[in-house]
Amino acid sequence: MGVSVQELIDKIHFHVIYSTETALKKEITTSEIMRPGLEMAGYFDYFTPERIQLFGMKEWSYMMTVVGDNRYDLLKKVMAPETPVVIVARNLEIPSEMVAAAKKSDIVLLQSREATSRLNSVLTSFLDEKLAERTTVHGVLMDIFGVGVLIQGASGIGKSETGLELVKRGHRLVADDRVDVFQRDAFTLAGEPAEILRNMIEIRGVGIIDVMSLFGAGAVKDATDIDMAIYLEYYDTSKDFDRLGNAPAIVSFSDVELPQTRIPVKTGRNVSVIVEAAVMNFRAKQMGFDATKTFEDRLTNLISQNKEED
Repeated sequence: MGVSVQELIDKIHFHVIYSTETALKKEITTSEIMRPGLEMAGYFDYFTPERIQLFGMKEWSYMMTVVGDNRYDLLKKVMAPETPVVIVARNLEIPSEMVAAAKKSDIVLLQSREATSRLNSVLTSFLDEKLAERTTVHGVLMDIFGVGVLIQGASGIGKSETGLELVKRGHRLVADDRVDVFQRDAFTLAGEPAEILRNMIEIRGVGIIDVMSLFGAGAVKDATDIDMAIYLEYYDTSKDFDRLGNAPAIVSFSDVELPQTRIPVKTGRNVSVIVEAAVMNFRAKQMGFDATKTFEDRLTNLISQNKEED
């Protein structure tokens, strides 16, 4: 799995200095960026030509001190045939020898006006996301009050219906039925829809609904970080459900842990309103306001007062 050079150009603004149809199809397979500093000085022992080669001010300045055929010979080594793309930052001048080396190895040569460190960060972030391993999970992914919420539960319990009701209440659908989950970084989980299901939601008895067409562009979102999970389960009197909210469950996806709220479903319960309340409670806890702790403190104080009166 890789990202084509064409995809990179479509996502990030560059000035294309040289390209061919074949070169644009080359795939980038790693998010690590190579800045060929030592290589420009002739040290190639640990050179990794399969990475994007990024020229900043330091690399460019040294390159410009090398003159004549020596510059072309050096660039031919740096711009190897397996190199997917070479990028020059800060709108620095592209010497003719670099263009010639790009043509020799059929490599796309790009120029960016961004500062080198900023461009390095943008490239790495984009490639980390695109190259991350995807895991498909069954559920509905929503953006509720700016919180990414993965709603799961048994088939037929009403996940899609809950998602549709949440859309009507002003929240945004990210994915229905199939959610492609990936790790954005070591601590962040994200999700997006399968392309064939983008903006779509399935309601039993009605069929496939195009949420964007019916509710507008503001009712959908392409992707979101996943902050919490909600699990819908049938109400069972024999089960003990959390009454105070002081024992949240934890679920793990791609080595990232998420807090999970389990909501019992039965006739008469407005699940979408309860989901909203769970999300607002989650946000409050993130901001340091814990209703459970407040209740427990009040209970402790009440017990202490009763003991004193006795």
